[in-house]
Amino acid sequence: MSGLNKGIHKVELAVKWDPSPSGLPPTDLDIVAATYLATDPYGDPAYVVYFDSRSPDGTIYLNRDSLDGKGFGWDEIMTLELNRLDSRYARVVAGVVIQQRTGRKTFVDVLNPAVRLREGYTVLAEDDFADVLGATATTVAEFVRDSSGEWTFHPGLHGHDTDPDGFVHIMGSRHGS
Repeated sequence: MSGLNKGIHKVELAVKWDPSPSGLPPTDLDIVAATYLATDPYGDPAYVVYFDSRSPDGTIYLNRDSLDGKGFGWDEIMTLELNRLDSRYARVVAGVVIQQRTGRKTFVDVLNPAVRLREGYTVLAEDDFADVLGATATTVAEFVRDSSGEWTFHPGLHGHDTDPDGFVHIMGSRHGS
């Protein structure tokens, strides 16, 4: 028995935004999640999940992908089944990155962006990116496996000014480094 702490098991990460005004290029936000091995929790990610990909074991996957923010409700949704993740993984970092194909955009250029993390019906965190308006990418959550094997959630946005490929390499670094 691992004690009374139930930890975090299955998380839904959702992002929404409004489409660009008529005549302007579309805005494309993407959810990204990276896993880190227990032997190197702040090193290079073991693997990264984003549009058109999923984790090798199927525990992290994108349910919905939007290229332009059109539609109702949450435009992108990713599921993270942390309770099924192999014990060799000790850390998962999730973030949101703005595609830069049509010119440089930061969160201040995105109309009505929002992010929500929940487990079942329990909202773990919600944010509107106000603290990272000058960033092109931001981490939104960190999940860490403790010594009992349970996952804990660490909220907080940490903005970065980089392209999507660069974000993958720095999103799991220690905050402030």
